[in-house]
Amino acid sequence: MDGSPVIPLPARTVRATPMGEVVLVGGGPGDPDLLTIKALKALQSADVVLYDNLVTMEIVDMARAGAERIYVGKRCSNHSMPQTEINDLLARLACSGKRVVRLKGGDPFIFGRGGEEVEHLARLGIPFRVIPGITAASGVGASAGIPLTHRDYVQSLVLVTGHRKEETLDLNWDALARPRQTLVIYMGLGALPLICAKLVEHGLAATTPAAVVEKGSTPDQKVVAGTLATLPELAATEGLRPPTLIVVGEVVGLREKLGYSDSEPGVTGEGSDLRAAQASPA
Repeated sequence: MDGSPVIPLPARTVRATPMGEVVLVGGGPGDPDLLTIKALKALQSADVVLYDNLVTMEIVDMARAGAERIYVGKRCSNHSMPQTEINDLLARLACSGKRVVRLKGGDPFIFGRGGEEVEHLARLGIPFRVIPGITAASGVGASAGIPLTHRDYVQSLVLVTGHRKEETLDLNWDALARPRQTLVIYMGLGALPLICAKLVEHGLAATTPAAVVEKGSTPDQKVVAGTLATLPELAATEGLRPPTLIVVGEVVGLREKLGYSDSEPGVTGEGSDLRAAQASPA
């Protein structure tokens, strides 16, 4: 429970107004074409859409023309609306009979605070549904040409947040710094030097491939790849800004082999050897 205050509606209002519902919708990693059909249907039947900072306006604009749009985004520590107020607003709108879409980047249940919101709604007896979305790890990984799993390199995949609820970074570094593992870190750009140093300190080689992807799957995607030793300086030199995703592991090295381009998010790689052959004179 989040401890947010609950202000009950007058009994006569509850009886007179049919209860609405809240639909938590995953908007995917950024590319509007990656939105699911079920998510699109929910947007096109919504009375109100509450959307986050990570949702592109192309996706927000897919909502029904007459739907009210409310921005409740968060960027680092700058929250346009505190989480407790978002929880309360969702409940109030549903109690007033509205069909509410809570539109989130990625997937609502993967570092999207969706669990906190449905816990609040369930406690109040408010109907809700959850429509999953392509989470940033898989969507951005595919767009950047980084297979998150590969039998020759990886035995496990770990998703972790680099931004804790108490604004501190207190992670199980021994569990994260394991060989043959792909590590995907959400919201970790500000702590990138610390993350890389801790992973090396706890056992990963400084030469372990690592990358930061900014605005993955969108036309503004930028990929900076290096190693745990070089990545912090490379990212600083490129001036990367959130939203970003950090990927650590041997699979990062496959990106160049697959022939992916920094300037073409989501393209199908042709393979570096094939490209070289095509470029060579007969």
